[in-house]
Amino acid sequence: QLALIFFFSFFSASALSALSLRFAPMIGRGSYSAAEAAALSLASAALAAFGTYVVTGYLESKKAEKARALRRAELNADRALSKKRQDDGGSPKGTLIQDVRIDEIYLWEVQHLGEFFSSEAAGVVNHMHGVGSYQKYTDDSTGYFSKLSLSTHSADDESDPKKTHYNKLIGSHECILSDLVRKPGAPGVVQKTTAYCRAGPRREMHFNPQNVNCAIVTCGGLCPGLNNVVREITNALVHLYGIGGKIWGIRGGYNGFVDEVQYPPIELTPGVVENIHHSGGTILSSSRGGFDLEKILAFLKKRKINQLYVIGGDGTHRGAFRIHEGCMEAGMNVAVAGIPKTIDNDIDYIDRSFGFSSSVEAAQDAIRSAKTEATCNRPNGIGIVKLMGRSAGFIAVHATLGSGDVDLCLVPEVDIVLNGPEGCLPFLHRRVKHQGYA
Repeated sequence: QLALIFFFSFFSASALSALSLRFAPMIGRGSYSAAEAAALSLASAALAAFGTYVVTGYLESKKAEKARALRRAELNADRALSKKRQDDGGSPKGTLIQDVRIDEIYLWEVQHLGEFFSSEAAGVVNHMHGVGSYQKYTDDSTGYFSKLSLSTHSADDESDPKKTHYNKLIGSHECILSDLVRKPGAPGVVQKTTAYCRAGPRREMHFNPQNVNCAIVTCGGLCPGLNNVVREITNALVHLYGIGGKIWGIRGGYNGFVDEVQYPPIELTPGVVENIHHSGGTILSSSRGGFDLEKILAFLKKRKINQLYVIGGDGTHRGAFRIHEGCMEAGMNVAVAGIPKTIDNDIDYIDRSFGFSSSVEAAQDAIRSAKTEATCNRPNGIGIVKLMGRSAGFIAVHATLGSGDVDLCLVPEVDIVLNGPEGCLPFLHRRVKHQGYA
């Protein structure tokens, strides 16, 4: 590259000198003055610089083209290797990276009643609205029914709507990793992560559906979607599991366990819950307080309830845990399932709690109304909207992002600064001065 640049510069200077000598006699002089010689030197230098620029650009473009060709060759080689791995051993697409890995996974297991009580459904196939069939498990490492040997499977099973098999059943160690973002680790350093149990139908059931009686209770404040949850639990128990017992709806929160005269339970069926998702609130009604562990356990024993679904918030779930502990101490084979209820979306490990999206949508009307008030009350109108959230600002932030009309959003996770360069008051002053409202 340097040789070509030197050659081009020398050639340009020589050519310019030759031209000057050739045309000097034509203008009646055999030589140039000092100024003319300097001008010729500058022209020669400019021509050499231009030639250098052209040659350098050409060489750089060739170098870049060669690098791109090399990269394409590497990419094609990687694709060929990836395809070979897929053909040989079923490896997924992509480039295998050696420095990103997970060495140890710690599963947050859910306590299983089978550790303390004998199973009532040993050998019963878990299929949609079907019980009584039996199977032999041939492979405990996968959750697919194609890997199972059904000892009672026959042609009748295919036409019987009560024996519709799940496409997939969840194995005991199938999980969701907590730390999804992984970074290259130093050699010799053990890479660890926690994991959570994956939701879905299990292979082995603890309860025989024919002997199951359930209760559903809603506690605490109201939340969009409560009736949807009650409806789907009822439909799942009937249509997916075909339970032989009853599903009781407990009225008035925990009070319904204590005072059956004032809060008589109702029997829930698919017909009863068919249209309740179109209504607000909860068909079971709700309340705070009224927790009495002894009377709750007595209620469960009286009605032979072995599955309790508790829908509520912090206090409700503390009560649900006490019910679980009380059942264990009393030797009662009862599963207590907690369903978190909060429109604030302030629950770790889940993407979205039910009712949150409805709350964000409802907040849009309040924001639009506040903007109308602010723009119509001149001069210097400011509209203020206060939303729920307690110590979490998810509703406020998502409502702000969904609206596009909000100038300032305050959330409890961020300290409020009133004055100063980054203060709220100077910012509002600038917004009102600029557009007449905020």
